[in-house]
Amino acid sequence: MSRPQNLRKPFISFGNPFRMISPKGLSLPPKLVALLDSFEETLTEKLKTLKPRDGDGVLSLSWMTSALEALCAIHTEVKSLIAALELPVSDWDGKWIDVYLDNSVKLLDVCIAFSSEVSRLNQGNLFLQCVLHNLDSTSAVQFTKAQSSLDGWRQHVSSKNLRIEKCFTILGQLIDTLDLPRIKNSSKGRVLMRAMYGVRMVTVFICNVFAVAFSSSSQKLVDLPAPEACLWAEAFTEVQVLVNGDIQKIHSSGKVTGVKELEAVDTIVKRLHTLVQQGEDIVEVEALRSSIKDLGKSSGELTQGLDFLARGIDGFFQIVLTGRDALLGKLRVGNDVSNTMQQHNHVKRQVVR
Repeated sequence: MSRPQNLRKPFISFGNPFRMISPKGLSLPPKLVALLDSFEETLTEKLKTLKPRDGDGVLSLSWMTSALEALCAIHTEVKSLIAALELPVSDWDGKWIDVYLDNSVKLLDVCIAFSSEVSRLNQGNLFLQCVLHNLDSTSAVQFTKAQSSLDGWRQHVSSKNLRIEKCFTILGQLIDTLDLPRIKNSSKGRVLMRAMYGVRMVTVFICNVFAVAFSSSSQKLVDLPAPEACLWAEAFTEVQVLVNGDIQKIHSSGKVTGVKELEAVDTIVKRLHTLVQQGEDIVEVEALRSSIKDLGKSSGELTQGLDFLARGIDGFFQIVLTGRDALLGKLRVGNDVSNTMQQHNHVKRQVVR
């Protein structure tokens, strides 16, 4: 399936997926309606927290960390819903289980890719520390070393992480599974599938934004259509328009990195590079001192922001992994250990390795 890389066109067009979940004339018991409404209202509130704040772009590390916190809360909430539904795993359709396990492996891969990128960006801080150390002196030798470190940082930041590039393929595969199978004779099953659909929509959306932020390219933004039947549809659409719009503005302005804290450091690095090239005959001494101070502050904020983001990614990884393990454990207890389950155990060991 071809996927146009244009914000105005979604990767896929699947109409209203709930035409298969809620057949005409089939209603849910009041208790299940209350459970579903409560979940979707919570999902709506979490989506509202993703709206960009004044003066703080969507591609700031603080926003990305907050987005991960919201995503973790949503995944935790759906676990609570599953418990409240009291739907035994033995009643789950085999296709539901396969889709869940396949998607969880893909999400673990995405988390690993994001972690590798955060680690790579943190490694770039070594160049910045060398710059600050060498600019303690105004000798020609130290200026030369500082210039080399500045060049090293820019080359490091602009290099590509192949794992991030692969994320877009994985996300495309997750989008392909958003269309849900027909649910027959199971009111609880319809509630579960609808709730999990909402979680998957938000998960793909946020992960795509992260991948775009790390790849410094807005060409692979997705525009996912939210079914009107969902209580969270309006909030999802509004947030998606705001976030994707902000990202397009950031990249259309010609910024190198996209991520706010990285861009701040890059701006100072450019300024310092120009000043350092003047060597010992530098005339803008105050500008040099000011830039050195700014670099120390901005690099510190970058390091702190990346540390918080790394913890958030690890937290999400653990939520996905424990949810997957819990399902596999219930299957094992229920003596429903199929070849599929054994294969997924093997896949999990490969991913976590």
